Amino acid sequence: MGRRFRGESHHKVDSKGRVSIPASFRRVLEAEDPSWQTGSAPELVIVYGDARRDYLECYTINAIEEVDAKIDKLPRGSMRRKMLQRMYHGQSFPTSVDETGRLVLPAKLRSKIGLESEAFFFATGDTFQIWHPATYDAQEMSAADDWLAAQPDGFDVAELLELPEDQEV
Repeated sequence: MGRRFRGESHHKVDSKGRVSIPASFRRVLEAEDPSWQTGSAPELVIVYGDARRDYLECYTINAIEEVDAKIDKLPRGSMRRKMLQRMYHGQSFPTSVDETGRLVLPAKLRSKIGLESEAFFFATGDTFQIWHPATYDAQEMSAADDWLAAQPDGFDVAELLELPEDQEV
């Protein structure tokens, strides 16, 4: 695993669906695209998924190739493989960053998550997500706040780094 996405930010979306990508995110896209060269546009894959998904998840070329390799190991014709192919191959949009550091989001993707004039970018390590800001606040922030409120007094989220992988808080 190479460079990682970190941080969050709000960006304007214009009437043509163009939205600037945070500069630090562009550097990760460049570093994680084996074909990228100075002066060219880094590529990425936007996975939009089915109706239950309220955000767009953006994968670097290296990250999506890791996913593809895992799918390829599954038995052909298995339901697990079919479902993963449906989401990561069928319900996805390969694209690149334009010369001004923007993504052009097709109307179908903007409509799916209700994106209009502003987008919220949220880093998730080897991917980043694009949300409608109000949806992110209502769903993700609310769920995180509820989970944290249920933890014992003095709980520090850094404690999760020390738990065995099979144990969940």
